[in-house]
Amino acid sequence: MIGKKIKRLRQKKGYSITELGRLADVSKSYLSQLERGLQTNPSLHFLVKVSKPLDTSIDYLLQNATEQKVDDNLLDEEWKGLIRQAIEDGLKKEDFHEYRKYIKFQEWMKEQKKS
Repeated sequence: MIGKKIKRLRQKKGYSITELGRLADVSKSYLSQLERGLQTNPSLHFLVKVSKPLDTSIDYLLQNATEQKVDDNLLDEEWKGLIRQAIEDGLKKEDFHEYRKYIKFQEWMKEQKKS
């Protein structure tokens, strides 16, 4: 599953296996084996190296297929516009992750007050 995700992201970026191997400083033969399902358990170090040129996260690469599928219908034009504006305003992915954690914490606090 990880190999398929890497292959899909690599192709989306227009990278060959050789090019991704060079950009990530990993073995192109190992990368090929992973994409073909011959290797299935890459190290975290490998995933860190590969995730950077693919502009993705280790979390995404490790997620189950059913969890990672995003229904494009959920991203209507308003959502896309909000995301574009946040990026233009300098919001980084890390900031968004922190904001989500904060919201979850606030929801947890409300639940604790009800108990």
